[in-house]
Amino acid sequence: MLKHRVITAAVGVPLVILAIWFGNPWFTILIAAAALAGTYEFYHMANFDRREPLLYLGLLWALALVLSPHYGSPDVLPIVITAAMLISLICLLRCPSKERAFRNWAWTMAGVLYVGWMLSYWLNLRGLEDGRNWVYLAMLTTFANDTGAFFIGRARGKHKLAPAISEAKTWEGAVGGLICAILGAIVIATVLNLISPFTFRYWQIILLGFLVGLFAQLGDLVESLLKRNMGVKESGNLLPGHGGILDRFDSLIFVGVMVYYYVIWVV
Repeated sequence: MLKHRVITAAVGVPLVILAIWFGNPWFTILIAAAALAGTYEFYHMANFDRREPLLYLGLLWALALVLSPHYGSPDVLPIVITAAMLISLICLLRCPSKERAFRNWAWTMAGVLYVGWMLSYWLNLRGLEDGRNWVYLAMLTTFANDTGAFFIGRARGKHKLAPAISEAKTWEGAVGGLICAILGAIVIATVLNLISPFTFRYWQIILLGFLVGLFAQLGDLVESLLKRNMGVKESGNLLPGHGGILDRFDSLIFVGVMVYYYVIWVV
């Protein structure tokens, strides 16, 4: 498992770094593909029948929302949301299982918003001034948190963090992840020349590293709770050693939102 995890990371991380560097359309394609795959995994965990029309509508809606930062007019997004709501509710009238109709509709909504809408913030972040560096800082700091939490938790973990949600997570791993996130943020910000009187001071980058680690772990716990409720161990098997797309992107879902608003409101 560890060997597969390392190999997948060794192949995937450089591809992500290149996609961020070259920007559009490559970074958009990366995030859109992750949104589609993650939304499909979400519906698979919710036991959606592949013949369920709402599954395909949900995938289209997730794609429409994740691409919303590229809409030329602010009026387009409300139209997309309204159309999807109307069409999905009308589809319920043709649902063969009336007992499951609104259950499936609710899960369709949840998957679209949880995966598609939340991941769209990464495209918003990339579109900001100096967006490339912000995305590098956010993603690589998240990876530092995940790596630190995984290895320190395996080596030193004794006290369960949230046993009702995930048996594997420990307080030692959580603290180790936060420390690695802070150290990673300092190193990455220094390399990217983001620490200066005009952008970040050291205490600000330490705070951002802490927040990235915190929100990454919260995102991980939310996905663990989802899997626990669905009775599955992993969201999928697309990434050897990591599980599915949601297993790898769960922490990024929360981090993208937090860093975007941190840059907008604080920086």
